[in-house]
Amino acid sequence: MDINIVSGQIVDTAFRIHKALGPGLIESVYETVLSRDLARRGFLIERQKSISFEFEGLHFENAFRADIMVERAVIVEVKSVAVVGAIHQKQLLTYLRLLDCRLGLLLNFGAPLLKQGIFRIANRL
Repeated sequence: MDINIVSGQIVDTAFRIHKALGPGLIESVYETVLSRDLARRGFLIERQKSISFEFEGLHFENAFRADIMVERAVIVEVKSVAVVGAIHQKQLLTYLRLLDCRLGLLLNFGAPLLKQGIFRIANRL
């Protein structure tokens, strides 16, 4: 499936959720609703996916958790903060590199308008 179509559906779903619930809830609420709604749209969803990786002969078991993986192609990190820091974007890019994924979305449901809280992070696109 085309990752641009997948990411468009993710953003569309996130907009609907943000409009209905508004900002200010804890991240797990948005993550749960987003995961459910994307699954209802027919996407393969892996929530709180534990990720292991190797680096120079060292194996790191359960080194981090991706909030949501959609179609094993797009990583979605859910935030509910006043301001997204550069570290959040860098963290997602690191996840993309370690998983050899091409696209990630950082969605900040804490933003007054969701369009201010959407960050599309590309890895070698």
